[in-house]
Parts: sequence; C-alpha cells; structure tokens
Amino acid sequence: MKARIPVMTPWLGEEEAQAAAAAVLSGWVAQGPRVAEFERAFAERVGADHGVAVSSCTTALHLALVTMDLGPGDEVVVPSLSFIATANVVRYVGATPVFADVAADTGNLTAASVDAVRTPRTRAVLAVHQGGVPADVHALRAACADWGVPLIEDAACAIGTTVGGKPVGQGALLAAWSFHPRKLVTTGEGGMITTDDAAWAERLRRLREHGMNVSAAQRHASSAPVLERYLEVGFNYRMTDIQAAVGLVQLGKLDAMIARRRELAARYESLLADVPGITPVRDPEYGRGNFQSYWVLPDPDFPVGRDELLAALAAAGVSARRGIMAAHLEPAYAGHPHAPLPVTERISTGSLILPLFHTMTEEQQDRVVAVLREQAGR
Repeated sequence: MKARIPVMTPWLGEEEAQAAAAAVLSGWVAQGPRVAEFERAFAERVGADHGVAVSSCTTALHLALVTMDLGPGDEVVVPSLSFIATANVVRYVGATPVFADVAADTGNLTAASVDAVRTPRTRAVLAVHQGGVPADVHALRAACADWGVPLIEDAACAIGTTVGGKPVGQGALLAAWSFHPRKLVTTGEGGMITTDDAAWAERLRRLREHGMNVSAAQRHASSAPVLERYLEVGFNYRMTDIQAAVGLVQLGKLDAMIARRRELAARYESLLADVPGITPVRDPEYGRGNFQSYWVLPDPDFPVGRDELLAALAAAGVSARRGIMAAHLEPAYAGHPHAPLPVTERISTGSLILPLFHTMTEEQQDRVVAVLREQAGR
C-alpha cells in the first residue's frame, strides 16, 4: 500500500524545535520578548506599522470588533462562505452578521455584493481573503469609504498574498491573521492583528491582557513596584514566547513556502487542463495568492457528485476535504435571515480542497489527478 497523501502538513523541522527549546530554557515562556520580536517582524512583512499577537485569529477578529465599539443593534456584513468564526465573532459583541454573496471566481466579497445587503444599521464590513485568494480590497476600501463604514480584513489564510504587488494587510484599518497548522506560517495555534493606528494597537494590547494598563512583561522588567490598573473589561488572549519563537523561524521560510506552493499550483493546473468539467482556483487579475488551499469546482454535470469524488479520493489513499463551508447552512445559523446566496451555496456544496503542502512530490500530485481523471471518464 502506498502512503496516504495528507491534505496539508506544516513545514516544521529542527530549527523550530531548537527555537522552542531555547524559549523554554530561557525561563520566560509566557508573553514576552519573543512575542514582541515576532510582532515587529510580522508587521514589517505585511507592511503595517503595528502587530499585536494574540491566541488565535478568532480572538484577533473579536478584538478588532471590540476596538470598533460594535454592539447590539449594529450589523456587520460578512461572507457566509468562510470558516464559521468569521460570523461568530460578530455575535460575540452582540451585533448581527449579515451574509453577502461572493464572486464565483475568487470566493470573496465584492463591493456590489456588500452593497446589495447593507442597511442603515451597517456599521462595518468584514471581508475575507478566502483560502489565500486576495479580495479586491482597493474596490472594497473605496466603497466602504463612500458608505462611511470601516473595512476589517480577515486575512487568516493570506500571509504572503498580494494585491497590486503589495502585501495583503498593507493599508488595512485592521487585519486579522491565523497561525493554525493549516496556514503557511504556524505557531501551533495563534493569531495577529495588524494596523497602522497606534492608538488602536495600544488598546488591542491592553484588551488581550485583561484590560491592564501595563503588561506582565513591563511589570517584571521594572526594578520598582508596579501597581497595575484595569482600565476596561478585557480578555486573556495572549500568545506565548514559545509560539512566537516558532513563528519567527516560520516567517523566515515564508518566501520559500510561497514559491513552492505556487509551483505546485501551476503544475496542478497543467495536469488538470485535460480533465473535463473541473475548474481550479486561480489568481485574480488584480493580485497573486499564496495557495493556502487549492480547491477545484466540478461542473454541475460532472459524472459524480462532490461527495462521491471525495470518497473515490479517500479510497485511493488521498485525503481531500469538502470546499469552504457556508455558515448559513450550518445548524448554528438555522433560521438566521439572509438574502439569496446562490454563488456561496454552489461553491460550498460543490467544491473540494485537494492536497497541497511544501514537501508534496510530483508522484503524489500525479496520484491525486489520476483519481479525478478516472472519475471524469465515468
């Protein structure tokens, strides 16, 4: 039996292990100097003035909405086509998520799809760079400016993705990032918020640490007693120095990761060119993705359905996944009112994610495509 092909595996090695061990041996394992270094390096990489490390992208999004002072009675336009956390964080602050449809070619919100569902109660737009495919943020930012509402970017999957040759996150009011193992840069779990606003960054750092006016690191560094104050209700959303140490090593590998993933994505597209009825994800004309996920959308008349295709891949030793979920189709949002979302539902129920990871071999890719070719010929 040939080894099973995973859908994704992080590119981790001895360097990350040594960095984590050094953090442990330093005696400082909580949020400290390595977190601060990681924040600076990450912000520089995405072209932002400030980075605020947190425990996950979900907590990053939550704090972004808290910073915008959103609450009951407010509406936030979000894509249903996203991991459910994108919608959930709106509910965390008591606001209402309003689902907008997405573009068929990118899986992302557009200015037109947002405009179709916004109301006088719309207080923010939360756009996702889905699977590393960039949203057209220039158009979205211009539209949001005209409407007088802020645009927050869920860039969970998008480290290294570009729009107009510039990094996703550059110029964003607030952008949230993930370091989950399914992402290119991983710290096991963890997240980051980037912004150019110094006052927001200061408040975000306070909010992630119980609302304290001084951090634990500042207290420990002081030679005099420090009596902290709790200025507002905050949260325990901190990253550890162990995670940040791993993240710094991973960030140094990012260019190699992107180059390899784009190479594999190009080879997939070439191999799939003669497989009828399969449309692969591609770069939009305005940007370049990092191919965090490589998804394909079979035509409605493809010989087998999406779930049958997943079963055939599994039988051949290939781990694939259903396409990006749609929050409005999940039990957690049963009965939640929404406009028609035909593109969202077509992508979510019809697409699947194929294996793609840094150490993937050509033989493994050939095995994946051979299953698709066989099923297309049925």
